Amino acid sequence: MKKTSFIKATLAVAMAVFSSTAAMGQSKSDKKDIDWMKEITSRVTLNGYAQGGYSYSDANGKTTSDFNLKRTLLWAKARITDRWSFLFMHDFSSVVQEFYTDFRISKDNALAVRLGQFKHSYSMENPLSPTALELVDVYSQAVLFLAGEGPDPLHGVNYGRDMGLMVYGNLFDDKIHYELAVMNGQGINRRDGNSDKDVIAHLEYKPVTGLRVVVTGQKGRGHAVNKQQVEWNPDIKEGDDYRRDRYSVGVEWKTGQYAPGKYKEARPISIRTEWLGGKDGDVGSMGGYITTAIPVYQGLDIVASADYFDRNTDMKYRQTQATAGVQYWFYKKCRVQLQYTRTWSKFQKDYNWIQGQVQVAF
Repeated sequence: MKKTSFIKATLAVAMAVFSSTAAMGQSKSDKKDIDWMKEITSRVTLNGYAQGGYSYSDANGKTTSDFNLKRTLLWAKARITDRWSFLFMHDFSSVVQEFYTDFRISKDNALAVRLGQFKHSYSMENPLSPTALELVDVYSQAVLFLAGEGPDPLHGVNYGRDMGLMVYGNLFDDKIHYELAVMNGQGINRRDGNSDKDVIAHLEYKPVTGLRVVVTGQKGRGHAVNKQQVEWNPDIKEGDDYRRDRYSVGVEWKTGQYAPGKYKEARPISIRTEWLGGKDGDVGSMGGYITTAIPVYQGLDIVASADYFDRNTDMKYRQTQATAGVQYWFYKKCRVQLQYTRTWSKFQKDYNWIQGQVQVAF
């Protein structure tokens, strides 16, 4: 089935269920007239955000500067019942990102299931929204590569998402959060390239308020989509099936909970660090990062990050980045960011990167 057909069918099912739920409500109220606008607005929520700005770089000995619009996302979430919901997300500067349905099986939050296309659970950063992360470039190098967020010619750019089935939930007074998924392993908006499926596990432990320890892993086989030979992994050709395994372990600490209604007064200090690794065929890769945001005055934060990644540990295909900057929250989920990054690389000339960005979200 083509992807567009699947989306239309899923939306049709969701609307049919929504209509039947409304009809049941009508019978219970002796078929009184229903205020359809009120019914829809009470069950459907719309959210979105846009990120755009300016970038200057002297990478590869060439100076480039441009204004850009990185993301313009809009999503709708429909609450079909108190346990069943459906979400559809589209990036108007890119492609359809997510479409999935959630169903809570248990009376509490111990067990729920998700089916469709969604962000997978590998790493601490990948499941998080770009609106909440500190860097203009959003993710660390290791997450960009290993989670499929960024430039991996073998796997393609998949925005950290895939199609599959996931069970998840919270246990022991929310001290444990778990996610276990079986996914295609091919990324978004395309069919699986082989018959193998990827298994992704995500386990969080929150011993005290504000602290979480996270371990994630992925076991699977990729299907290469690269049109040309990949410098750091030349043995894998287009159409090849290859080993594609991942692991990560990380810790995050925050001084308190973020309160959207008090976006200037209640911003916590945060620090997050993670070590990640993977195997693509016979080539091993590893890297890590540490990122912090420190509020200094009335919505103004200092942001700093150190980031290291080696795409081929035998070839020493390493790159290290250090970023420093500021961000100012001028409204709920809305901010202005300015950051400077210095990159030291073993496979290209060291370079500088200056980025400014405006984020508007609702």
